[in-house]
Amino acid sequence: MTSKNLMNKRGISIRGKLRKMMKCICSGEQMGMDEIIPSSESLATRDFSASGYSSRAGENERKPDTSNIEEAESSLRESGFLNYEEARALLGRLEYQKGNIEAALHVFEGIDIAAVIPKMKLSIARRCELQRRRSQSEAIPPMSMHAVSLLIEAIFLKGKSLQALGRFREAAQSCKVILDTVESALPEGLPENFGADCKLQETLNKAVELLPELWKLAGSPQEAILSYRQALLHNWNLDMETTTKIEKEFAIFLLYSGSDASPPNLRSQMEGSFVPRNNIEEAILLLMILLRKFVLKRISWDPSILDHLSFALSVSGELRTLAHQVELLLPGIMERKERFNTLALCYHGEGEDMVALNLLRNLLNNRENPDCILELLFASKICGESVHFTDEGIGYARKALTTLQGRCKQMSSVANCLLGVLLSSKSRSSPSDCDRILRQCEALEALETANRTMIEKDPNVIFQLSLENAEQRKLDAALYYANQLLKIEAGSSVKGWILLARILSAQKQFQDAENVINAALDQTGKWDQGELLRTKAKLQISQGCLKKAIETYTHLLAVLQVRNKSFRVGKQLLKNRANHHRRLEMETWHDLANVYTSLSQWRDAEVCLSKSKAIGSHSASRWHSTGLLYEAKGLHKDALKSFGKALDVEPNHVPSLISTATVLRKLSDQSLPVVRSFLTDALCIDRTNPSAWYNLGLVCKSEEGASAMEAAGCFEAAAFLQETAPVEPFR
Repeated sequence: MTSKNLMNKRGISIRGKLRKMMKCICSGEQMGMDEIIPSSESLATRDFSASGYSSRAGENERKPDTSNIEEAESSLRESGFLNYEEARALLGRLEYQKGNIEAALHVFEGIDIAAVIPKMKLSIARRCELQRRRSQSEAIPPMSMHAVSLLIEAIFLKGKSLQALGRFREAAQSCKVILDTVESALPEGLPENFGADCKLQETLNKAVELLPELWKLAGSPQEAILSYRQALLHNWNLDMETTTKIEKEFAIFLLYSGSDASPPNLRSQMEGSFVPRNNIEEAILLLMILLRKFVLKRISWDPSILDHLSFALSVSGELRTLAHQVELLLPGIMERKERFNTLALCYHGEGEDMVALNLLRNLLNNRENPDCILELLFASKICGESVHFTDEGIGYARKALTTLQGRCKQMSSVANCLLGVLLSSKSRSSPSDCDRILRQCEALEALETANRTMIEKDPNVIFQLSLENAEQRKLDAALYYANQLLKIEAGSSVKGWILLARILSAQKQFQDAENVINAALDQTGKWDQGELLRTKAKLQISQGCLKKAIETYTHLLAVLQVRNKSFRVGKQLLKNRANHHRRLEMETWHDLANVYTSLSQWRDAEVCLSKSKAIGSHSASRWHSTGLLYEAKGLHKDALKSFGKALDVEPNHVPSLISTATVLRKLSDQSLPVVRSFLTDALCIDRTNPSAWYNLGLVCKSEEGASAMEAAGCFEAAAFLQETAPVEPFR
């Protein structure tokens, strides 16, 4: 008989016996002793049929899946027998495919996983060794690869069954057994084409992808993070699509899960290579890898990758890095409008407003983009932050209102608010009183329109309304809007509390203002109390309580120093916030120096100024405080030099302009025209400064041939402004 006929006959014999076995398992009947396939144990399946977990009615006559038969045939050819665990694996898979989840789980639970794991590890390791050496001289593995594949699939389907029944933790533990077994057997990773002749690789791919999801469903974020890292750091021979999906899902989980991940423990890495220290850095690394894959054309474009990367880099203060990544994208990936918008937002966030404005100008000057409401509003906002572009910003805001034509009340309200802010800024730099009053009226009208048209009350609009009324010394209206703002925000905004305290101080209700600040301190975290404490100290100075003010300033400096030390070893602060706190600390030292100067405690004042210099050597405020110290000592020429250096640093520093004029008038009456020019410059910048008006009145009174009416007008303005002056400027 030919070998071909022998093989065919043997195959028919195996298939016949196997079909009898499967029929026996499903029906619960016993096979004859001469028909039992050699096995390490008998096919004890009677417990399954007797327990009531058999197939549903009408399914008993359904033929077994041919894949089960083929799998069993492969195992029989390789090992010569089908043992108890393998039979359970086949039967469990059959029940799972039928949809009998509980019955399948019952069968899978009969497999002694702890007993087969060592054999599986040894079989996988030896199979890999045989492939690597291409030699048959090694010892035969205790299990065939088809048997290993069959049992691994059984463990995986057990996990899927547990998942379907809502037992997520047990499902995750079942899946973890698979990965731990293979990783322990092959610590260097899977070789190429490993398990290609069976379903092993396919099952591993599914298990690697499923495990993190199961830990998430089980409410174990740390375990999910570890399983994600295990999936990405070990070589599982995953295809590019699966790896990309896992990387993206892991990045999303790190960004939005709310759980802090400990830094990864990398077993091997190049010296000096980057190791992420927290969730954000690890997510950014993953998203950058995905972006790199797209640039190399290994994956298709997924816009959500850039969305998540934008969020991650924004919250970590790396907007310049985000801009660089957007600039690296090939043309056509992002629409021109979206690209320019994103870049403008990045550069604006980095403080490079001119770059952002130029990008928006290029977009707005393009006739292909007629409907650019958001871009017009954004450009208007940027222009409002610089006095040099106020007119341009007003044009953008009015163009936005014209384009909207009342279609969207919410957007119209925002446009009117921006227009009001810009008109207010324009009024402060108006050369004539007539133009200034006109701009102020237009500003209030625009802000009131914004407040009326807003569907829901906008805290920003109400804040701007209160601020504009306060600057125009309409203190009752300002107080009304400030109280309204406090109710809307429920006391959550520090700037709302401070504005209310400043308005009360302008009404000379210093004790009420201090009570407001104390209430704000009770509701504010200690890291955000800086501005509140500084305002409280100034209120105490206004009431003549200098010692209390010194204590408050000392407390503020202690808070700032502890904060700096805490965040030095913690998360990286956004750069603009870090700069803000540095400025606050420096200004606090200046305020404290001025208090010591007023008490003639020269040494303490000098120590404060030296502390300020250590933070920043180029500060107009520090030079001004130094000048006040010299002036208090009677060293007028040294004071004049210090005020001059302050103006070198910041030519529009109003306190230094006024102090320079004051010292010059004391030194010589011959310099009155120069003194007048300094005071006039100060009033061009800040027309509500009572000290400037008072000193200008003194100059007018001293000048020969000067009008007494002019001097009287200056004194009257100074008196009115002094009566309504807050402890610190409203803006």
